[in-house]
Amino acid sequence: MRRLELWRSTAFRMAVSFAVLFVLTFVISGFVMYQVMRADLSHSLDETAKETFSVVAATYDGSDLEDLIATVKSHTKLTSPHERLFSLSGPDGSHLAGNFTGMDVPEGYSVIGDIPGVPADGTYRAYSGAVGANRLTVALSYSQTERLEEIVLTGFIWATLIVAALAVAGGAAIASRIQRRLDAIAATMGDVSQGRLGARIPLLGNGDDIDGVSTQVNEALDRLSALVEGMRQVSSDIAHDLKTPLNRLQIILEAAEYGSSNGQDITGQLVEARAESRQINDTFEALLRIAQIEAGARKARFAEVDLDAIVNSIAEIYTDVAEDSGMSLLARRTLQGPGGLVHGDAELLTQMFANLVENALRHCPAGTKIELSVRRDGDRVTASVADDGPGIPPAEHENVFRRLYRIEKSRSTPGSGLGLSLVRAIADLHGATIRLDDRRPGLGVEVIFSASRGGQS
Repeated sequence: MRRLELWRSTAFRMAVSFAVLFVLTFVISGFVMYQVMRADLSHSLDETAKETFSVVAATYDGSDLEDLIATVKSHTKLTSPHERLFSLSGPDGSHLAGNFTGMDVPEGYSVIGDIPGVPADGTYRAYSGAVGANRLTVALSYSQTERLEEIVLTGFIWATLIVAALAVAGGAAIASRIQRRLDAIAATMGDVSQGRLGARIPLLGNGDDIDGVSTQVNEALDRLSALVEGMRQVSSDIAHDLKTPLNRLQIILEAAEYGSSNGQDITGQLVEARAESRQINDTFEALLRIAQIEAGARKARFAEVDLDAIVNSIAEIYTDVAEDSGMSLLARRTLQGPGGLVHGDAELLTQMFANLVENALRHCPAGTKIELSVRRDGDRVTASVADDGPGIPPAEHENVFRRLYRIEKSRSTPGSGLGLSLVRAIADLHGATIRLDDRRPGLGVEVIFSASRGGQS
């Protein structure tokens, strides 16, 4: 990625914003700590000045001034004037001892400098008070305190510069990493827009928000790829499966045309042509209906539907049809009350179970038993259509839901190969899962729904 692009990226701007906020917080915290340290050092200096004053003043017993003078002189000799100052003045203001004249220093705490006897470049914290009739002043240099403050301040400035540099560098690194992931998403979408539907966004697998969004996009791309592949397959299947009936229709019409020109009766051929055209029309109508269902247009009609009632209604309708074909059909009742309530379209659900029953009736031999049932397991409602017929090979379980797909042994039976495709479309519209079970012998088809909140088990 070019540097200019990185500067303009949202990720970098956010990283820099957080870096600035962090550095600002660090500076404010450091300033507060510096002020607290200065106050503590100043307090310590005051305490030391007062303690020194008390130690020197303790040598005066009210009459022995010589001991006090000697003590002041002793402390003066033991320290540098750049570190400590002492001054003892008599009642008349005369200088009795010490390395500076402190008669002008006010009583109590004060800051002194630029007075006789005080080094010109020094500033001192002084404590002055009476010792009997005399005035004693003790002053401590700020030099050590100022040196410590300078060291701390210099260290803090360097720390701030290092933290700021690391924050900006870290922000740039994080932004660059995020931008690379965003670029990968953009590149993937660019590939998809160019028709490479197999492209997917690479995942880091750390479960962060970008991985979460990327996973959802990949899932959407999977669905898009499946839809496009389905459309391609449908186009191919239509071209292959409708070619035969269209050719047959053309042959019938050509024969009718030839018969008509020779004065032959062509009524039977026209009836046959009408049946072929109706079959072709029904196929296209079924395809259109599946497309409409997959588009979700029917969701506006969703309401609470009792699957148990629908399944039992289907059983009542098709019982006689099954008997006419030498089969038996029954509905097994396992629910009490509204336990089979789901949210859906009653008409579409009725058609779905009718298609499943008709599929069993069409492909099973005489003597087959077909059983319909609805059961509830927690927050799931499962409706099933099972038979003990020839079944479907496990390898074909997914293929049978493809549009216009027919396994070899069913090509001799009537149908367009769209019945189970319509079942899958209706189930997907309702958020249901279809599961095929090889019963050996026979086939079980289970449609698993989320139960409606109004249902009670």
